[in-house]
This record gives sequence, structure tokens and C-alpha cells, in this order.
Amino acid sequence: MVRQAVRSANRRVVAAAVAALAGAGLLAGWWSAQAGEPTGPAPKPVRSSASAPAPITGQTSSPDPALPAPKVNMDIAHASESGGKAVNITIDDGPDPTWTPRILKVLKDNGVKATFCMIGPQAAAHPDLVKEVVADGHRLCDHSVSHNTAMDHKSDDYQKQQILDAAQDIEKASGGVKPMYYRAPGGAFTPYSRQIAAANGMRPLGWNVDSKDFEKPGTGTIVRTVLGELGNGPTILFHDGGGNRAQTVAALERLLPQLKQEGYGFGFPVR
Repeated sequence: MVRQAVRSANRRVVAAAVAALAGAGLLAGWWSAQAGEPTGPAPKPVRSSASAPAPITGQTSSPDPALPAPKVNMDIAHASESGGKAVNITIDDGPDPTWTPRILKVLKDNGVKATFCMIGPQAAAHPDLVKEVVADGHRLCDHSVSHNTAMDHKSDDYQKQQILDAAQDIEKASGGVKPMYYRAPGGAFTPYSRQIAAANGMRPLGWNVDSKDFEKPGTGTIVRTVLGELGNGPTILFHDGGGNRAQTVAALERLLPQLKQEGYGFGFPVR
């Protein structure tokens, strides 16, 4: 009887201690400590110019009444206007005098339209290419002036200058066609940048599939990466600027016919 009373008392003490830990929000940390796991905050992922944490699909937000009212949806777009089994081909960091024409040819040969996310000074330096992109039926996207992947740590004035100056460069280079989207470098969006873009008619544009072509991993690897990640959503990220894009061209030459054979269509991101 004495042993039973002691065991009962011990159980009551342990239960009280667990309740106290839980009430103080410390229980999870206590268990981690017993298992030898770190209890501090998880390290933040490092963002590169070709890779970023994918924004949450269906993300919603309320506009700041102190800023200009959005003309288009300010939530980050991922879906395809075409719906169903369709993908959105998006091309970043150009235009480039060597690689943009080659990518345009691959797209034309396969009857595919894409969205070109252009760097402002690149567009200003190659207005003939911007006009060719438009003439071929593709859409334009603002990808900032400086491609600063730390945009989300910059001032509002800096973000506004980067977005609006690039949009002006692209519109002038195109002969008057405005970019329809804004893609933050490295996915570094902020609520402010999204609302400023939307107030100027540009839907914030994310991605679901990162081809990792920026890393030049080999044509086969790019193809396998894209096919392996299609379940994440329809918007696929490629590049025509920032270096030698021969692997990107070769990957698109293989991917576009294969996607068609597998029943995929091609469209533009939702607006």
C-alpha cells in the first residue's frame, strides 16, 4: 500500500510538471532537449537568384489604404489562365542578344507562348529583342532594375524605384507595351512591392517549378528536375540571361515536345 501511494504521488508530480511546461510553451523544447535536438529557431533558407521559397498558393492579402489602390490582383500568381493540364513557361533575366533569339526560335518551332521577365537596363539595351518578344505573342514581365535578391530588406523607396523604373524601360523598349506582371528577384516580394506593382497594372508572379537551369547542371538534369516537380504547380522558371544558356535551350528543345506528348497545354499566368 505504501509503494502504491508513493507511485501515485510521483505520477501526480510528473503530471503537474508536464502541465506547467505545456502552459509555459516549453514542452516541445523540453522533449527536443531529451532527444538531443536543437531547441533554437530553424535557420532561414538562403535565397539565390535562381531559387527561392515558393510563395504560398492562394495567398491573400488586404491592400494598404495609404498606398495606391491595386488595378490588378496583388496576390502572387501561380495558376494558369488556361486551367486544366496547362503549364506556364516563364523566362527570366533577359533579354540577351545571344540566348533570347534562340529561345524564341524553340518556342516558335513548338507553337508555345511564354512570359519573359526582363531586367530594365537589359530591355533598354536591346529594344529590338523586346519588340520581337511582343511580336511573337509572348507577354512581358518586370524583373526590376538591378536584380537585387535582397529587395525584401530594402526601403519602400528603393523597391518602388526598382519596379517602376524597370517597367518604364520595358514599356519604352517594347514600343508602348506595358509589362503585365512583376516578378521579384529571387522571389523577394514584400506586401509593399506587391501593392505598388498591382497599382501599376502588374500582377505579382511567382513560380512552382524551378528548373535550376541557372546552375548549369546539365540538360538532362534540367529536364528531369522540371518533369519531377510538375506536381507542384504549372508555372515553370527558366532563364535567358545571366550567362551561357545553352543548356536551357537544349532542355526546352526536349521538354516542350515531351510535355505536348504527355497531354500538357501551354498558357499564361493568371491576371
